[in-house]
Amino acid sequence: MITAVVFDIGETLVDDTREWGAWAAWLGVPPHTLSALVGAVTAVGRDNADALRLIRPGLDVAAERAAREAAGCGEQISESDLYPDVRPTLSELRARGLWVGAAGNQTVRAGELLRNLNLPVDAVATSGDWSVAKPDPRFYSQVSTWAQRLPHQILYVGDHLDNDVLAAQAAGLRTALIRRGPWGYLWSDERETAARADWRINDLLELPDLLTPVL
Repeated sequence: MITAVVFDIGETLVDDTREWGAWAAWLGVPPHTLSALVGAVTAVGRDNADALRLIRPGLDVAAERAAREAAGCGEQISESDLYPDVRPTLSELRARGLWVGAAGNQTVRAGELLRNLNLPVDAVATSGDWSVAKPDPRFYSQVSTWAQRLPHQILYVGDHLDNDVLAAQAAGLRTALIRRGPWGYLWSDERETAARADWRINDLLELPDLLTPVL
């Protein structure tokens, strides 16, 4: 029985357009150039940070992120960056008695920004907070400990095949893949996704009624 739903953050709850645009401006390239490179590395299964390194070879992403912060061009997440279905879905899931969390591969700063938005969730955490990132199995072990649930009682919702579906499934969690963002659209019709994800959804608002029969 699913008693907790945990959401990935980037391109699941948060539209990453602003952050990628900020990186493009920082590196001195047009936004469409960086978007194309993100798509290229995604298509071949590389980390999206590799798109930044194609522009500036050898880039230390953590150091560059710190430089952005120091220059007043740091990471920002505001209400306008949330997808429109986020607040109503989170609120409805909690109203139906589920424990709801947000946990993804983000910085400590991103976690702070999300908590400042007072989302209708029980908790927010990031890989920066936990010092372990998806698809490392320890990330999902931490999710289970954090939510105080057994793995099979948790549904993990995300847009990334390897990080959010296959890794969570291997750790014993139930999974849902959302078709949005470059990764979600790219992999939503892959055979492996269809075989492994419990659900494929187009909108987070589908979740409450999908979960009702299994509560």
